Amino acid sequence: MRSAARLRRRAMLPRDFYTRGGVLTVARDLLGQRLVVPAADGTRVAGIIVETEAYRGPADRASHAFGGRRTRRTETMYSVGGTAYVYFVYGMHHQFNVVTAVADVPHAVLVRALEPIEGLAIMRARRHGATGRELTSGPGKLCQALGIDRALDAADLLGPRVWIERGERPLPRAGIARGPRIGIAYAEEWAAMPWRFWIRGNPFVSRASAERGSVRRQDPAGASR
Repeated sequence: MRSAARLRRRAMLPRDFYTRGGVLTVARDLLGQRLVVPAADGTRVAGIIVETEAYRGPADRASHAFGGRRTRRTETMYSVGGTAYVYFVYGMHHQFNVVTAVADVPHAVLVRALEPIEGLAIMRARRHGATGRELTSGPGKLCQALGIDRALDAADLLGPRVWIERGERPLPRAGIARGPRIGIAYAEEWAAMPWRFWIRGNPFVSRASAERGSVRRQDPAGASR
């Protein structure tokens, strides 16, 4: 029988958290929230979101949905906000994204890094003995640590398999940094957009030098943030 500790939940983020406003707002507001993926026996495996990137298709050249691209893989991006979008890259890593906005608007937020909080023994075993910041300081690392794979693609984030809970306290604006997204040089002018957000000073952010890279750029789409 599962223990009460395994079943206990904090307040889950509601649907309108994901469907309100723009994807940049959601990407910023996901910082400090808790991503939970329970193990098969119900044990909570969770971490605090400390780094995100926003992708705003169809205009954004870095988005999988650029130009209205709609394939078997990207179909999940057109779901209603509050849906998990999980894909496989480089033949070795999974990436976990949060779909935002209303249905048929392909906006999504990549969760780039977590601060591990619950289920650390399970995370270490899945990460083959990795410890400290190596557990979850990158999108591929966190997916391996939390057991996230393509089986969770299109999962409802208000369901029982994966969800996001409210953090313990709101983050002050001064505690959040922003800068260009990582690894998207092919996206031309969109590569310079400061659509990556992270918690200042958090050791689990994927780039240790991220603070020095914090910049502001004009948005080519002219949208509000």
